[in-house]
Amino acid sequence: MFSNLLERTARLCSILGGLVMTGLMLMTCYSLISRNFFDSALIGDFELTGVGAGAAIALFMPLCQLKRENIIVDFFTAKCSEGFNHGLDRMGDVLMAVIFGLLSWRCALGAINAKETMGASMLLGFPDWIVFTSMCIPFGITALIALMQALSQLQHHEEATA
Repeated sequence: MFSNLLERTARLCSILGGLVMTGLMLMTCYSLISRNFFDSALIGDFELTGVGAGAAIALFMPLCQLKRENIIVDFFTAKCSEGFNHGLDRMGDVLMAVIFGLLSWRCALGAINAKETMGASMLLGFPDWIVFTSMCIPFGITALIALMQALSQLQHHEEATA
């Protein structure tokens, strides 16, 4: 159904997201211990937490889409026909592809703008373009996965009904 490359890429993104979250957890523990026991604050920990959390969330999205683990509310469609629900699922895949494509595009434009204007965080001066780029790539991968899901399931459904 999916190329091995897309699946491996989604899994790699998820592993990177887990590493980022682990790093954030360790940094937060260090910051809390330093602040409470040694009266020493880690400057910019809130900035780094925000940047890291945004990047991690974006990195988890390709695997989430690949496994179809997004929240689906089927209260209104539980009693509809299988064909109707299949059509709604394909429409959902197309919408996900469009939404994540737009997110990727806007993050890319944000990265270009931040690079040109030398935008940076307040305390650390962490470049904003890195933040946008870290979200742009996984969002693009998620859009590609959603598009591939929509197309492959559409072809599979047409073959099954023929």
